[in-house]
Amino acid sequence: PTKFQLTYCPGCLKKQLVIDRLQEEIVRLKARLRYQERTAKEGPFGSSTPSAKVPLKANTPSENSQRRGGAKPGHGGHGRRDIPDAQVTREESVPGPEQCPYCGGPLDPKGRKPRTIIEVDPVRKEVIRYELEQRDCGRCHRTFTARPAGVFAKGLFGNQLLTHLAVEHYVQGVTLGHLSVQLGVGQGGLWAALHQLARRLAAVPPRLLLEYRRAPVKHADETGWRNDGHNGYAWLFCTALISLFRFRQSRSASVAQEVFGTKRLPGTLVVDRYNGYNRAPCSIQYCYAHLLREVQDLGKEFPEVGEVSQFVGGFAPLLAGAMKLRAQEFRATQFHQQALELKAQIQGLVQAPAQHPGIQKIQNIFREKAARLYHWAKSSAIPADNNRAERELRPLVIARKISFGSQSEQGAQTREILMTVLHTLRKRTHDVFGAFKRALDALAEDETRDPFKLLFDSS
Repeated sequence: PTKFQLTYCPGCLKKQLVIDRLQEEIVRLKARLRYQERTAKEGPFGSSTPSAKVPLKANTPSENSQRRGGAKPGHGGHGRRDIPDAQVTREESVPGPEQCPYCGGPLDPKGRKPRTIIEVDPVRKEVIRYELEQRDCGRCHRTFTARPAGVFAKGLFGNQLLTHLAVEHYVQGVTLGHLSVQLGVGQGGLWAALHQLARRLAAVPPRLLLEYRRAPVKHADETGWRNDGHNGYAWLFCTALISLFRFRQSRSASVAQEVFGTKRLPGTLVVDRYNGYNRAPCSIQYCYAHLLREVQDLGKEFPEVGEVSQFVGGFAPLLAGAMKLRAQEFRATQFHQQALELKAQIQGLVQAPAQHPGIQKIQNIFREKAARLYHWAKSSAIPADNNRAERELRPLVIARKISFGSQSEQGAQTREILMTVLHTLRKRTHDVFGAFKRALDALAEDETRDPFKLLFDSS
């Protein structure tokens, strides 16, 4: 047989390698240039862009501005609904005029016409002076003074005001400065009252922590939070019935370890890919929403690369489908069938050969962290996203933008306790104000009672 001897020119090979490297560099630089040109023209964009830097919405096209708004012809509309009698808090009778305003003649009675309106009482402080009866014991010569209901011993503020203050500030996000003006009370007095209230309820978060550890599905997330002018972090550990807040200077794994402990826990923890949760002693499910944004950003960065476009077009709908699957209310057998099909399709694209480094990076995440990416396929109770924690953190992000964080370590500790109590209570009852007020009244009557049972056993 004829033998062929392959020869090559080392110099030509070296030049070809340089040419290939430069061509790849040109493609990358062109994509970067397009990104910068678009940023200069439209403003910053992308999944990580802060909301304050997102460009404003473009004006409505002229053809759309000509469209007529309002209901479509033939639509009956909904109209104003009647208010149920059970919601009516007061009834008044309004007398009519005795004479006709046009001719001056007498008016004859013609019955009554009902009309229901909704009104509100303005929030204002009420200063109450109690005359407390005192009695002496003729046998032991002790003096006993009557105690007013709904106020703690030696307290200046009643429980109604304390409840309004705590709910408005820590749940509704109203600033303490606004509440101070609204109530006509100095901020120093309000802060002192909140600190004292937090000390009374300090035993409640540890009990909720034990419940959180036993939960079958757990969520966690964190965001920035300044304390006394120093950078720090606000942590949220939550379930469908629990919200645990932590305000710490550190973003290290020690904060997560403080919450989860070291013993093996049941259930699944849903988080993003932050390393601080990697040592959690339970199963971990990574959030698909973060991964989907990375896939979409890859497509925006390399729109002219066919391999990237094909990968993004096939992979992104699968990730979105996994997140939407549990919301479709399938039966258990249907859910498992659909979940297994989605999982197989995702794994097929993950194992497929790819040349582009951006695709390989995403594929490597799914290959190396497979044990943390498919728990959602086992049960519809386990979500493929961490939306619960992210949505619960959103009001705290707004508070951070308004107040710039806490002003002291004690303020952060008070916020941690009262936000944990109130946000957990909000998940367990529709009447947060009433439930919290009743718990404070019972605690004021007997401060030896268990505040956890007063807050949650009756909710």
